Amino acid sequence: MDDMEIVSALLAQLAERVGRERYELWFGGQTRLSLRPTALVISTPNRFYQDWLRNHFRRELEEVVQAVLGRALPLEFRIDSELQMLTPPPITDEQSAETSSPTQAVQTVGEELAPMILAIRGPQPKHTHPPKSTAKKLPPEATPPHPARSRRWLGLDSFVAGYCNRVAHAAIQQIAEHPGEPNPLLLYGGTGTGKTHLLEGLVSATRMNHPERNCVYLTAEQFTTQFLEALHGRGLPMFRRKYRSVDLLVVDDVQFMAGKRATLTEFLHTLDTLHRERRQVVLTSDRPPHELQELGQQLSTRVAGGMTARLDAPDFPTRVGITRQFARKHDLNLSDDIVELVATQLSEHARELAGAVQRLALERRLIGRDLTITEAEEALSEVFHRRGHGWKLDDIERAVCTALGLPPESLQSERRAKSLNTTRMLAMWLARKYTRAALSEIGTYFGRRSHSTVISAQKKVGGWVNEQTQVAFGGKTWPVEEAIRRVEDQLRASG
Repeated sequence: MDDMEIVSALLAQLAERVGRERYELWFGGQTRLSLRPTALVISTPNRFYQDWLRNHFRRELEEVVQAVLGRALPLEFRIDSELQMLTPPPITDEQSAETSSPTQAVQTVGEELAPMILAIRGPQPKHTHPPKSTAKKLPPEATPPHPARSRRWLGLDSFVAGYCNRVAHAAIQQIAEHPGEPNPLLLYGGTGTGKTHLLEGLVSATRMNHPERNCVYLTAEQFTTQFLEALHGRGLPMFRRKYRSVDLLVVDDVQFMAGKRATLTEFLHTLDTLHRERRQVVLTSDRPPHELQELGQQLSTRVAGGMTARLDAPDFPTRVGITRQFARKHDLNLSDDIVELVATQLSEHARELAGAVQRLALERRLIGRDLTITEAEEALSEVFHRRGHGWKLDDIERAVCTALGLPPESLQSERRAKSLNTTRMLAMWLARKYTRAALSEIGTYFGRRSHSTVISAQKKVGGWVNEQTQVAFGGKTWPVEEAIRRVEDQLRASG
């Protein structure tokens, strides 16, 4: 691959990781990436952008470099005056309605941008008006942030539904077909569980099924920024008309508003207006309502009057479907063994599956033929090892015993009770997945078993996962995916 292809792959991966809206805002024209033999160069228009990207996106940039190139590469930030923009940079999280001044207020995408750009370019004659256009004016929410770029919305037909997200998916489908039922709807879950995909799919489906309806999709960060602009620029009436007259308001990541009292007050009034007029509201957050105390009791009360739906990390069948879908997107032919390898080893969220498939697609282009299972394992070895988080065998044992209710160190005993044996096999399977311990080391640790016992346990648990079997662990029968999820949550909670 040449440098341009690699940079394109890096940008595509970056958009997947940070979300399309944030990508367009920070990388959609004012930032340029270029590849050097010894570094990835990130060119920005000014010091503000440089500091912001270095402080807020360094980790994501390092991760996409690792995922695409299969190795780390230093990041080099530069200021390029040719990228200088006419507008000031977006408002920071630390600014608030009470402390920002009009000169600090930032311009964002949308209808409000045009008059502010005129002000920045210089004084204009008081009574001059731009020539009238005969072209049909787009509604504010349909105006693209960068006119040269078309907005590509994800669709509900490309969402992989499974046990982990079936309630949220069904609720979104219901709203797409019959707006107003349920209302409001809050989707919550961790990163990469599909919340934004469902929101974009809802907007796409609504505009297709009900083209007469006015739909607005934005992040809580954008709502906050535009509200502060309107507040300081005396544009509140226009701001309120825009958001209180929509038929469908979709707001992503409402937890961003925590601690922003002025913004929260405005947002609550907006929700009340839309609710009184039976207009649809859909929200997302990274936590359930009872864990969002910083947003205040009033918002929790309003959400409680509608419906909440949780999205969990994708289960094994869902991960298989997601992996196959990403492979089709890259025109990549993966064998069942490779698909199951990726779906087994990467279990936290869809973005890491996307990164793995991206890495396999690049490897496929390099060797010029379909990959074998051995080549796939080698290509993804760093990805798999990096996910181990440095966990050791005692971390695995402690998480299994805590999550499934077994006495500490019981998995090291030589007892052969059936429920203890199945739990020990699960621990061996997780040890193979999350540690670098050798087969013999795992076998010795868990009850002085041989390395062949560990291999057998890995195949056995893999079969349970594929068949979605219910298995007795610690005296209680669990769906195997639920047991694994509980242990993995315990591992992450322990650091």
